[in-house]
Amino acid sequence: MMEGNAIPRVTLMTTVHSPFDTRIFYKQAKTLVRAGYAVSLIAQHDGDSEIEGIRIRGLRRPRNRLERMIGLTWRAFRVAQREQADVYHFHDPELLPVGALLKLLTRAKLIYDVHEDVPRQLLTKHWISTPLRRPLAAMFNIIQKILARGTDAVVVATEGIAENFRRIDTFVVHNYPSLSMMPKLEPVPHNENENVLIYIGGISRLRGAMEMIRALQHVDVSLNCRLELIGRFASSKLEAEVQRTPGYKYIRYLGWQPWTEAWQRAQGAVGGLVLFHPAPNHVRALPNKLFEYMAAGLPVIASDFHLWKGIVEGNRCGLCVNPLDPNDIAQAIEYLIDHPDEARRMGENGRRAVEEKYSWESEARVLLDLYRQLVPGMPMHSLPAQAFTGHGLQREDQVDE
Repeated sequence: MMEGNAIPRVTLMTTVHSPFDTRIFYKQAKTLVRAGYAVSLIAQHDGDSEIEGIRIRGLRRPRNRLERMIGLTWRAFRVAQREQADVYHFHDPELLPVGALLKLLTRAKLIYDVHEDVPRQLLTKHWISTPLRRPLAAMFNIIQKILARGTDAVVVATEGIAENFRRIDTFVVHNYPSLSMMPKLEPVPHNENENVLIYIGGISRLRGAMEMIRALQHVDVSLNCRLELIGRFASSKLEAEVQRTPGYKYIRYLGWQPWTEAWQRAQGAVGGLVLFHPAPNHVRALPNKLFEYMAAGLPVIASDFHLWKGIVEGNRCGLCVNPLDPNDIAQAIEYLIDHPDEARRMGENGRRAVEEKYSWESEARVLLDLYRQLVPGMPMHSLPAQAFTGHGLQREDQVDE
């Protein structure tokens, strides 16, 4: 534990996410290192290492979900004990019992970081029998609230998630993009005779995989439109189904790509697609890719959820459509292609909105304010842009298939 002028020790924990998850590593961990904290990160990784001042404590990868939720969780607890941190900041619901044990056995402060509205997510999980989804979601919500009350703070990614934690000390730290991680990259040349759209992230049915492809069948053939898919399919079954769809001939599937290469391909695209289905967890979500497209200067075509419309139409940075209607999506695509000057202005508006309202640089200060409350005595630090520079991997989205 911290004594005198010792540097405060922070341990970030996840058994679900990649150690190079953008929110955990490139935003939070690097922000804390720059602010003067000694930071370690417990996550699935091949051995221990130190990267950009962050000490990674590797956990052996589990063979299945059950091993992850039981065996890996126990191993994470044992490693966390050895870290003797002043603050444990964990990112997965299944680590709530670990947090309770650490609180019981140490004097450390505890932060529970909630990325997703899990009770709502459970309502659409295909691996849970439909009659069981609602009671399991309600049970999880009760248990989560009980265990969260034992933490010193709950950090959430959206105001919608915060509603699950009323009467608990909750801090909203949005998952907005870091401007320094979204520089103007040298674009990968596209075929000048093509109008290229982009989708970056996990590819699943609930994220509009089928509708995006079917929409291309409705786009005027003379516009020579192509969609570049960058990411991984939720399952080989979905990938095979997509490949059998007539619209697949308009697709260029590039698979997973490193972060820099993915966003180089986005430069010069007609627009970015974020067409999530109106699942319970989606309508109140703030997806990273929406703001990342905006930061990259792309006009967006987004689902017409009330929350998203306020952002997209309110900032005049794209078009909102019915995500379940391929024809509606196709009309939006054609509009962007047929109105290049307006599409360019939409992209500029989106970039400006991120610079003024939706950047990680502002959210980082909320995070550091919380840490200063939990660990008094840390000085106020300026946060130069290089604190957020990332040259790492494209984020692995959790695919909600």
